[in-house]
Amino acid sequence: MFKLSEIKELIKLVDQTSVHELEIENEGARLMIRKPGKTEVVTVQAAPLTHTYSPAPAPAPAAQYVPAAADSSAAPAPSRSAATDNLHQILSPMVGTFYSSPSPEAAAFVQVGDRVHEKSVVCILEAMKLMNELEAEVRGEIVEVLVENGQLIEFGQPLFLVKPE
Repeated sequence: MFKLSEIKELIKLVDQTSVHELEIENEGARLMIRKPGKTEVVTVQAAPLTHTYSPAPAPAPAAQYVPAAADSSAAPAPSRSAATDNLHQILSPMVGTFYSSPSPEAAAFVQVGDRVHEKSVVCILEAMKLMNELEAEVRGEIVEVLVENGQLIEFGQPLFLVKPE
């Protein structure tokens, strides 16, 4: 791969000579510098990958973010889905980063036990350097915060559980 300082030096050399085009290949990376008139055009093409890229598995649907019911051989325990059937889930409308407060030193917008109404801001979701306030859209009590501050979140991922009024 080419270092930025090397590319700058090559551009200066091409500019100071009568050479109009320079193409260099180094360790699989290709650099082409053209001098049409007095402007310079730099094209850097990355070398093809030699290893196989395996993307992360696709996020599970929102219904699968809750743990499965306990093993039937274990003592009977209510499954999380049964316990949360009457609760409203506040879902992420986008992929981004979850922030529980407006700034690192500020208190969280909401905590377990807080009462919210439809227009209550419950968190900030950062996507592409834009900070988006997320409103509760339901009246009730925050029962559980399902994500951590600074956590990356997926579209449709449950963020809060609210006991509706």
